[in-house]
Amino acid sequence: MNTLTRKNVTAMLGEFDDEVVAEIIATGATPEELAQAHAWLANDEPLMNAARVIDIVAAITEEEEEEDAARRG
Repeated sequence: MNTLTRKNVTAMLGEFDDEVVAEIIATGATPEELAQAHAWLANDEPLMNAARVIDIVAAITEEEEEEDAARRG
């Protein structure tokens, strides 16, 4: 498991003050996790896809609850 360094953070996100870099490093994220987070921020498509999946699951759950309520009475 690789640990983040200031070099990792600034290479990926640009220059930040020491406090911000330290806070990011303190999360315990790996360089790979930082890259993934950066990709999600740079491209909101995965977020939109996740939101769509949530909407689908919520709709199915709601339909099942309505069917159960109708069966009960």
